[in-house]
Amino acid sequence: MKFLIDAQLPRRLVNVFQEAGYEAIHTLDLPEKNTTQDIEINRISMEQDYIVVTKDKDFLNSFLLVNEPKKLLLVTTGNIRNSDLINLFQNNLVEIIELFEQYDLVEMNRNNIVVY
Repeated sequence: MKFLIDAQLPRRLVNVFQEAGYEAIHTLDLPEKNTTQDIEINRISMEQDYIVVTKDKDFLNSFLLVNEPKKLLLVTTGNIRNSDLINLFQNNLVEIIELFEQYDLVEMNRNNIVVY
């Protein structure tokens, strides 16, 4: 599995995925960096099989309307310290990976993981 971390999430999340053996990039790694347009992120997801990890609900709307990005992990924690967010991902990564083997849309908040 491959993950593309969107701009409003910390770049350190890339390390969480990579340390678990998964490919991960941040929008900062793309040519347009954090100014990369959503349509371009969707294109990369579709063409290169990336799961988009984001807080941006515009991606949810796009996913529901046109099935882009290919897969989506929507983070709905609200304001949270980066260290707490990293811990949340580390504590739930195994479950997230397992869910993406079966589902295309996963939402993670502070207390639950929801699949659609």
